[in-house]
Amino acid sequence: MPAAPPVPENSREQTFDVVVVGAGFAGMYMLHRLRTLGFSARVYEQGGDVGGTWYWNRYPGARCDVESMQYSYSFSEELQQEWNWSEHYAPQPEILKYAQHVADRFGLRPDIVFNTRVERAEFDESRGVWQVATSDGKTARAQFVVLATGCLSNARMPDIKGLPVFKGKVYHTGHWPHEGVDFTDLRVGVIGTGSSAIQSVPMIAEQARHLFVFQRTPNFSIPARNAALTDEERDAIRRNYPEIRRFAREEARNGIYAEMPDRGALDDGENARRVRYEQRWAKGGLTFMMAYNNLLLDQAANDTAASFVRDKIAEIVSDPATARRLQPDNHPIGSKRICVDTDYYATFNRPNVTLVDIRSSGIEEILPNAVRAGAKTYEIDALVLATGFDAMTGSVAKIDIRGRDGGTLNRKWAAGPKTYLGLMSEGFPNLFIITGPGSPSVLSNMIVSIEQHVDWIADCLAFMRGRGLVSMEAARDAEEQWVAHVNEVAQMTVYPQANSWYMGANIPGKPRIFMPYIGGVGVYRRICDEVAAAGYRGFTMTAGEPERVAATS
Repeated sequence: MPAAPPVPENSREQTFDVVVVGAGFAGMYMLHRLRTLGFSARVYEQGGDVGGTWYWNRYPGARCDVESMQYSYSFSEELQQEWNWSEHYAPQPEILKYAQHVADRFGLRPDIVFNTRVERAEFDESRGVWQVATSDGKTARAQFVVLATGCLSNARMPDIKGLPVFKGKVYHTGHWPHEGVDFTDLRVGVIGTGSSAIQSVPMIAEQARHLFVFQRTPNFSIPARNAALTDEERDAIRRNYPEIRRFAREEARNGIYAEMPDRGALDDGENARRVRYEQRWAKGGLTFMMAYNNLLLDQAANDTAASFVRDKIAEIVSDPATARRLQPDNHPIGSKRICVDTDYYATFNRPNVTLVDIRSSGIEEILPNAVRAGAKTYEIDALVLATGFDAMTGSVAKIDIRGRDGGTLNRKWAAGPKTYLGLMSEGFPNLFIITGPGSPSVLSNMIVSIEQHVDWIADCLAFMRGRGLVSMEAARDAEEQWVAHVNEVAQMTVYPQANSWYMGANIPGKPRIFMPYIGGVGVYRRICDEVAAAGYRGFTMTAGEPERVAATS
């Protein structure tokens, strides 16, 4: 790919080999790989700094649910040896600080434009380039566009009657004020009981005069058992990093290094099974679901784990009626992303915390100083919306993306997202998606999936450059076969039984299609590697002379 002629710095349009959208963990690593390969690139980030979801999600108690020494980059041995994580589960400020350290250590900031949103990307078929329009009124041209927009970065604002008239402060967990919030002596209402609520409720309860938690659907949550990391623990993991990383990439279904189960739940008797669940409960974290190898495949096996957790909730929560309302009963455990908490259930033993069940009637109305639900009025001073995200596709949908013949990605995905391998969508040449729908993404340790996708895309671009190929696009039949395969594999599990954000069920009107690939991180990696080894089977590549679209910075 020849270099473009220089464009004056003050030009309204600049040209690059690649435009990357988003400067979270995916966008930063993509930029690093592109640079090492000699591609010119520009990253556009709507936030004021790097970090992606960890830049926006600053609510009280925000943490990753994957242990910090695994939720970290593996591409640099020096980086993973030098960074000292303070806790088993790093808090949001520390994860953001890590992202900032990576940006500075690898000198990424000069190629990132902050506080700038990509509003439109249109493929110019006659020139074979993408025209990218940004919120600052400028445009850029690039042969390739990579969407590193994240799976959980488009906060969902609920449509609740009366919300605009509420006189108190309203906060969304996905767009938390950077200066923090003091709830001292306030009556606070939290709407939602997903992961962000489960993490923030115990923290808010410590400050608030009274906390009302409005719950439509209870969720399963496992104690994190978080603690400070000792030097000995850090050193032991660092020494074992080669095997930890290999196992996470090649063998683990979810990209997490952990002891693999050797049997199904019904292979043990009731007493032995309870002992195993107790051990996993005491250890804490997402690996509870790895107590047995068939908890997500067999309903009867799943029932044993769900029953155990419901019993634990009853043990922890003093009031039997409150405990019953907190016990999930309408979906298999793990079919919604299982939560990891610190003292969530115990918080409902506090005298200043009230659980409000809105499953049957919902929230009727927000009043200027109250929430009305179940024919009762709850006076509040501040409202926290823990209502989640338009997951997987929401951040992509916010961009007006137009491919061949002016077709829009939103129109193509109107009945559900269609991709080949979660990497590309037919009709949109040279447009890549990192951890898109149809890939393991949110069912995995995201860093493992991000690195795999970035490496695959980077290797693909190098392959194309080395062979004079200028265009790449998913073939329609390959895409259709992959979408069918993703859904076929999902139907073999208990996942589709839940109205989860994996299915888009938290967004009114969104098609109910299981979006992530559940076949496992290791299996998926092998499929992607085989596709590449076969000359990128299932993709159409064309040779030619591209328009000169290299670096002008």
